[in-house]
Amino acid sequence: GSSLLTGPEGLMAKERENLKRLKCLRRYRQRYGVEALLHRQLKERRMLATDGAAQQAHTTRSSQRCLAFVDDVRCSNQSLPMTRHCLTHICQDTNQTLFKPCQGSEEVPCNKPVPVSLSEDPCCPLHLRLPPQMYVPEQVLSVPEELEAAPTDLYLSAAELQPTESLPLEFSD
Repeated sequence: GSSLLTGPEGLMAKERENLKRLKCLRRYRQRYGVEALLHRQLKERRMLATDGAAQQAHTTRSSQRCLAFVDDVRCSNQSLPMTRHCLTHICQDTNQTLFKPCQGSEEVPCNKPVPVSLSEDPCCPLHLRLPPQMYVPEQVLSVPEELEAAPTDLYLSAAELQPTESLPLEFSD
């Protein structure tokens, strides 16, 4: 672009206009120098004016520990995003609707938090009830008794199958 400006013949008015458009397209969506500095300052002012305080509160809350107590000792796990409890104790939060405790079975009660799904009673993988078996195995065919009682002398052993005399390699018809 700059070599066009310094050429001996110079540029016509239409060519100068096209060159300006080309330069604008070259830095499209990119800011340099003073323009970049002013744009960054404007973004910072907008963030502080609109939701800067709310965004800072969110970032500090997401790194907090769980608020649940187990045997008078505070849980040391990190809380889930946008909550005050970890995955183990999320069911203690009365306002959340994404997790339910597993009902378990009659013999073994279970209170693990399970994500709510389309079923009415979500269960952990340990207590998941499988649907009834859809595949029915085929009936085994019974072998007639006369085949079972066949004499075994009809069958030759491996030693009897070995040739006793050497056969010529060429066979004739």
